[in-house]
Amino acid sequence: MSQSRTASPDSDPARRTVLAAGAAMVALSAAGLPLAAASPATAAPVEADPAPAVPRGTTSWHRYVQGPSSRTVRPVAVTASAGDVRRPEALLGRGGATTVLRRPEPADPPRWPRGTTAEASSSHAGNNGNDGTPRTYDATNAVDGDPDTFWNDDTQGAFPDTLTITVPAPRRLSGITVLSNSDGVPTGFTVEVWQDDAWSTVATVVDNDVIQCAVPFAQPVPTDRVRITVTGVQDTPRGAFTRVNEVWPAPVEAVAAPSVTVDFGKVVVGHPRIRFASASANSPGVRLAFSETVECLTDRSDFTRSDQAGGAGRGTDQFAVPARGTTWTDRKGHLRDGKVYADGLHGFRYLRITLDALPSDAPVAQPWGTVEIDSVDLDFTAYLGTPGTYRGWFLCSDDALNRYWYGAAYTNELVTDTFRQDDVDPRGAWSASLEGRLVLHDGAKRDRDPYVGDLAVSAPTLYLTHDDAAAAARNVLADLADHQRADGWIPPASINGYTLPLFDYPLGWVTCSWDYVLYTGDRSYAVRHHPNLVKVLDTWYPSVTDSSGLLSKGLNGTGGYGDYAFLGRTGRVTYYNALYVQALDNAASLARWLGHTADAERWAGRSREFARAVNAHLWDDSAGAYLDSSTGAVRHAQDGNPLAVTNGIADAERAAAALDHLDATTRRPYGNAFMDNDTLFAEASQRVYAFTSYPEIVARFRTGRTASALDQIRRTYGWMDGHDPGVTHWEGIGTGGSLYEGAYTSMAHGWSTGVLPALTHELLGARPTTPGYTGWEVRPHPGDVAWAQGRLPTPHGPLGVEWENTASSFTLTLQVPRGTRGTVFLPAADPAHTVVRDGGRIVWKGRPAAGRGVSVAGDRLEVTGLGPGSHRLGVTRYKR
Repeated sequence: MSQSRTASPDSDPARRTVLAAGAAMVALSAAGLPLAAASPATAAPVEADPAPAVPRGTTSWHRYVQGPSSRTVRPVAVTASAGDVRRPEALLGRGGATTVLRRPEPADPPRWPRGTTAEASSSHAGNNGNDGTPRTYDATNAVDGDPDTFWNDDTQGAFPDTLTITVPAPRRLSGITVLSNSDGVPTGFTVEVWQDDAWSTVATVVDNDVIQCAVPFAQPVPTDRVRITVTGVQDTPRGAFTRVNEVWPAPVEAVAAPSVTVDFGKVVVGHPRIRFASASANSPGVRLAFSETVECLTDRSDFTRSDQAGGAGRGTDQFAVPARGTTWTDRKGHLRDGKVYADGLHGFRYLRITLDALPSDAPVAQPWGTVEIDSVDLDFTAYLGTPGTYRGWFLCSDDALNRYWYGAAYTNELVTDTFRQDDVDPRGAWSASLEGRLVLHDGAKRDRDPYVGDLAVSAPTLYLTHDDAAAAARNVLADLADHQRADGWIPPASINGYTLPLFDYPLGWVTCSWDYVLYTGDRSYAVRHHPNLVKVLDTWYPSVTDSSGLLSKGLNGTGGYGDYAFLGRTGRVTYYNALYVQALDNAASLARWLGHTADAERWAGRSREFARAVNAHLWDDSAGAYLDSSTGAVRHAQDGNPLAVTNGIADAERAAAALDHLDATTRRPYGNAFMDNDTLFAEASQRVYAFTSYPEIVARFRTGRTASALDQIRRTYGWMDGHDPGVTHWEGIGTGGSLYEGAYTSMAHGWSTGVLPALTHELLGARPTTPGYTGWEVRPHPGDVAWAQGRLPTPHGPLGVEWENTASSFTLTLQVPRGTRGTVFLPAADPAHTVVRDGGRIVWKGRPAAGRGVSVAGDRLEVTGLGPGSHRLGVTRYKR
């Protein structure tokens, strides 16, 4: 995620974060569940309250699965049509009819006489295209007769700007036409003519939103000069500017290009496919525009990779339809002769098909004629998640939580895909070492590059749903390790030829490597990459450690390094140091498992030292929270404070204070913001990342704040689930619940799926504790949820967990696979007056039964040594 994006990975790269995976976080004591004193003194179990009437069973969760049933995905509705279109609903492939789009051949546009000149008050500097051809953006482009060139002002919102056109001799004008780009439409402008040695206003345009804007004058005017003053512009992610392609010396009304918009029902990813029945003989063109949301659906796609690589497609994918018809699959490249470009793979929900062509694509494609279409569908390329492929699942009494869990699973399926040169981020991300391998990309539509920070969330989501695809994480982790620098630094992704300088992501490689081994038990990976672990922790991070014993961004030439959001912070940052504590603890666990005792002891000791230094130098007693940074303005961040809680840096008092501070300062209707004020950048206190919210949600569960954890989930994921495009989880949420980077925002981003591991590991309560699930624990946090059940895939077979919670009892049922053994933490607010039964046998009644491993652990009862087979544990209370 980022504050802003450009096409340059050096100046404004793709940005990511690292989160502490739930399985690797240090567990804090969790509050007990309220169990009413309702049973007689004989300690007979009380009658359980009836469970809610919600469908349950081994297949009830199937109805929440969002993936398509096959790789051929069809749209579910036609949402709009414009111009001369017949039978638009036939695009859905029903009834055997065809959709017909017709557009008459346009007349030649009017031209200025030879010798006409143009000048402007400002012009954007020229540059070279990807092919090395010089490009200019000055005023003369507005009168050169070429609609593919344009005048681009360069005042970035400091309007008005003027464009003055001068003809060799006076002529009579009845009006003008302003032709612009869809991403630079002048929304307001005045038109003046030179008369009687003075400028005279002849037209004023307001609220313009069309590319071809005809401006008739009240009466014809003789003049030799026309001045257009731009007063209103679109605000785009790249700034506020206009792009005027042509000004014609007459008012020409546009003939509406016929178009049809179809809706696929949710975000999908793959190669669109259109079956053309026939076309007129002039090679009529079609232009495809894609969007994840209706809000950003225009005649231009909300995002195209070609824009980042030089803009060959001008924001749409093009095709020229042969007269005999054909089945066309959208693949990257030009149709022929360097013309008619398509981007290939897209992530989108809405698709607009328009009979039109770029002027530069003539004569290969023409913007007029007749096109007849049989149907539209998509060749789905990502992981195909059907009920039959889920090796882990979740279900509970709260329908909304179920939707969020499976929405996260589907979001993650969309980014689990093969690394292919034609559809990865064009900013230097392609790598021969990844080509053809299954990976976890960051987003479905962009950036489509595997970032290790994203894996901190998306990889556990994968392991808990489709662990048969765990190679998607291993392939990325191993590849990044193979590109480790000589000084120990590990790249965040393949982008920019593995050189994008991020400060925090080498730590993400450490935590994600531990997660991979924890969930899979893959010893060969751990053995092979232990030297990488040593090098990054013992060489690179010590080189950026200051005299106080904290990481400090700016040392060793890291002042220009970024982080997950390329935030402008330096010095001692709580997030970096709390994440370092996590990485050291994870590395120590991994080394201990491999038998590298000295490494384990060294890293564990350093972790304790850094934890003490964080508390000594970064705790802000006046706010009751950890500082974002010890340098610059005082602020407190969501990324650092929860990590200090989950990683055991904060004691119980500081943990409570920090979470209280976030509650008081960052709570929004659409989640919790990632900063408590705007000193870092404007509206930072309004921006929500589901991504950095994940460790906060975990921290709330683990400190006994289950109600606030569920509330934060319901606000954050409820907002995304209830707003277009629905189902999938957004890269970021902006002020008021908006798309935080407009059309550029990825609406299906794997790093935002933390609700899935949070619900499985914290609400259901089950998680691995040793590599390959040889050890596990179950520690439920039910809150207001009446029951939950689920299955966790392990290398030894599924671990099944089911519990019911009422006001007077708690029942937990386990199905434990062979080769594993675990511990259960049962709620017991008053252990001295609690009865625990294992099946029909009492194992605790105010004290442990003989020979049973049950003991008090805070406000829970710890039951150890649960081996393979079925276990049913019931908790009730009796009167004092």
